[in-house]
Amino acid sequence: MSMSDGRTRDTNRGTERLVVIGGDAAGMSAASQARRLKGPDELEIVAFERGHFTSYSACGIPYWVGGDVSERDQLIARTPEEHRSRDIDLRMRTEVTEIDVQGGRVRARDLETGAESWTSYDKLVIATGARPIRPPLPGVDAPGVHGVQTLDDGQALLDTLAGTKGRRAVVVGAGYIGVEMAEALINRGYEVTVVNRGQEPMSTLDPDMGRLVHRAMEGLGITMVNDAEVTKVLTGDDGRVRAIATEDAEYPADVVVLGIGVHPETTLARTAGLPVGDHGGLLTDLAMRVRGHETIWAGGDCVEVLDLVSGRERHIALGTHANKHGQVIGANVGGDYATFPGVVGTAVSKVCDLEIARTGLREKDAHRAGLRFETVTIESTSRAGYYPGAALMTVKMLAEHRTGRLLGVQIVGREGAAKRVDIAAVALTAGMTVEQMTALDLGYAPPFSPVWDPVLVAARKAATAVRKGAF
Repeated sequence: MSMSDGRTRDTNRGTERLVVIGGDAAGMSAASQARRLKGPDELEIVAFERGHFTSYSACGIPYWVGGDVSERDQLIARTPEEHRSRDIDLRMRTEVTEIDVQGGRVRARDLETGAESWTSYDKLVIATGARPIRPPLPGVDAPGVHGVQTLDDGQALLDTLAGTKGRRAVVVGAGYIGVEMAEALINRGYEVTVVNRGQEPMSTLDPDMGRLVHRAMEGLGITMVNDAEVTKVLTGDDGRVRAIATEDAEYPADVVVLGIGVHPETTLARTAGLPVGDHGGLLTDLAMRVRGHETIWAGGDCVEVLDLVSGRERHIALGTHANKHGQVIGANVGGDYATFPGVVGTAVSKVCDLEIARTGLREKDAHRAGLRFETVTIESTSRAGYYPGAALMTVKMLAEHRTGRLLGVQIVGREGAAKRVDIAAVALTAGMTVEQMTALDLGYAPPFSPVWDPVLVAARKAATAVRKGAF
């Protein structure tokens, strides 16, 4: 069934129509910011969301599954009704199936009724997010195998956990989602095995720092299986998952969680002929406008962004970036001006009481960018050593050969470790050298830090390495 959009733009009053594809962080931030700048008489806003929820924290799903967050709705920042109350025509359970760039319109299908319609636009925002990597393995679609990307995914996993008598869980992948889901399942009393094809968990870290995470996870009772590729999912007589298999072994499982990562969801955009980069994400300019298209913007997990350290495009799926993209897009759509200059790749996570942080380049990133660099690693404490509760942390720092420009920092430690990476993130954004960092006037008191903060201890050591390496 196909229909056309019955509403037309009021050209006499100069009303434009903004269409937004995707109702989460980037899309609805853009819609909300545009609405702040222009009222409904100037700008009509129509947003399409194929799921059941809008403006929610996907990053919080592991903590909801693990019980740290008690209610699903605590993860929802703004409901569809709240968006509609601000004159945003938000159409839930409606999937955009085609973008007609030449005609300035999109085709959408109501997932409840199957009805299809075309909606014209003057300005378009693409915020289609990312899709979980689901490898084409035998048995991967069996009951009990779960990806975790949306609130619906989280609810499905919780339903499985509630209805499963066994207490054995296998997590496939040891990136952020894999590690966080391992913690969630440990918190729920499961016996957890993590199967990881990498040398160490957390491939966003260098292997030597990932090894610290490995040891800590095993100390928490998690079985780590590295350098292993899952070949199939084994099922029982009832069709449900009973184990996963690698080339060398089988690992029993009553539930399997896929934490392999995500790809930008750009199928619509590719089909419409819009430009995508080497990582599969849409390419935009500094104003988040899709390159070569004056009336189309894109943001969130479906785009590639500039890495300010390496100077290359990369794909990073984080809610922090998505919300900033949305603010920039909304400002430009609404007649104001804003830009998104790029990122330095800052991220933090934890597994139980172990905190993990990184920003900037890893060693292999620096090599790939053609940079020569010095590397230092130090151990320090989160507080003055004599103050109760002082905990060890390890800081690794990369600095450019000769220039001493900071290139990257990785931190693994206990309470008080992770957020120290923000010092390095600011230094990276400012293009500081490690020598300049040693003079930073950071806050100090024994309950919060040693006299020399661990990041500055690493900077001092890196500055010495740079001076030695210059001769």
